[in-house]
Order: sequence, then structure tokens, then C-alpha cells
Amino acid sequence: MDKRDTILPAELVAAARKVVTANLAAGRRIALAESCTGGLVAAALTEIPGSSDMFESGFVTYSNDAKLEMLNVSADVLETFGAVSVATAWSMAQGALEASGADVAVAITGVAGPGGGTEKKPVGTVVFARAERGADPGHVVADRKDFGDLGRGGVRLQAALCALELLLPPEVEGEA
Repeated sequence: MDKRDTILPAELVAAARKVVTANLAAGRRIALAESCTGGLVAAALTEIPGSSDMFESGFVTYSNDAKLEMLNVSADVLETFGAVSVATAWSMAQGALEASGADVAVAITGVAGPGGGTEKKPVGTVVFARAERGADPGHVVADRKDFGDLGRGGVRLQAALCALELLLPPEVEGEA
């Protein structure tokens, strides 16, 4: 790829290329529900030519109202667990799956900083979830990462890289 074709970090573009290639090969279409990454994962995927054949849609639901309205996240979930929680990320992923024709959806929600952190959820806390069409809804695939205060850009980059890893088909996950 010509360096003029991207404004994003090479590491992010390389991870996105891997996701696009693997999902095209698997015949899977994906959707995203992004909060703290603000569309960064979608931007990385769309840097890759041919991504339109596997990238269905992306929802940037930065506010709680957007999570409620666009992804059908329950107000009870948001009030009980907060926006940065496994319950909210899982609901966001399920909502993105339901609102799209995708086979798999990944959600990202977290505290990028510099403010907004708490003792239980400090800056650098990010929660991810993946939902797959036809999967057992009782089987929750979610994870919380504590990246630490890497600066806003650093947290968002690490969150985007983790989300891309979750978008890999199972047979490709974890390969370097």
C-alpha cells in the first residue's frame, strides 16, 4: 500500500488488512459498535481496498443516548453497570448484530482519558465484546483490558488493535 493511501499508524493498517483478508476468506461480514474509539476501527478497515465485501456497518455510539437509541442497549444495563462494563459492551455487540446483516459484531467501550476515570474504572480501562449470529446468546464473549494511562491516542490505538483481533475468524485468532 502506498503511504499516501493512509493517514493511520502502519500497525493499525496491518492489523486491519489481516482482518479483511481473513474475513473475506471465511465469507464473513462484520459490524462494529464503537464508543471510545470513535470510529477508528471502522476507519482502519476501510483503509483496505476490498473491505466493502466484508464490512457491513459501523455504529459510533459515543453517548449513552446513542447506545440506547441506535443499539437498543437497556437503560437498566447502563444505570446498573455503567457505559464501561461487560454488560454494556455485550449489549452493544448484540445490538450491532441485530441492526445489521453482519455475521459477527464487535463492541468497544472505555475510558480513553485524560479525564473520566474512576477508582474502579481508571483511564485506560476498555471493555470489548463479540457477538456472532446463530451463537448461543448465553455464551458471552467479552473482556476488560486495563491499558493504563497511555494518553488518549495510545488508549484508542490499543483498543482498536484489540477489537481487530476479536474480528478474526476463530481459526486465525492468536496467530502472529
